[in-house]
Amino acid sequence: MANFKLTISDIKGKSLSKELKDSDANPLLGLQLGNETDATVVGLTGKLKLTGGSDKSGVPMRSDVHGAARKRVLLSHGVGLPHAKDGDRSRKLTRGNTISEEIYQINCKFDGELPVEAPAEDAAEKTKDKKE
Repeated sequence: MANFKLTISDIKGKSLSKELKDSDANPLLGLQLGNETDATVVGLTGKLKLTGGSDKSGVPMRSDVHGAARKRVLLSHGVGLPHAKDGDRSRKLTRGNTISEEIYQINCKFDGELPVEAPAEDAAEKTKDKKE
């Protein structure tokens, strides 16, 4: 029963969010950060590269921590340690690089351009009609 929120960014910098539930999310289980998968999982044609993510508590995934478990890692820079000064090291809680059912949000990079969505005028007209 895996549920993921995917944040997909394209080469132009545009991003969108998709939610995958249950059987749609199963192809992502067991993949590691840096791996590529087919974008048909989210209804696109091309490849998705997994770049990061976090679990339900907001603990970030790191590509250099192996496995799917939470681990306390001694960090000097990078993901999970903001504003580190030279020489400072800190032990922080991070999650490994493997996607499991505990992961809540996954960041992906799409190798093409995301399709242009319809303008938000339709939504504005619908709310206007409801008020009348």
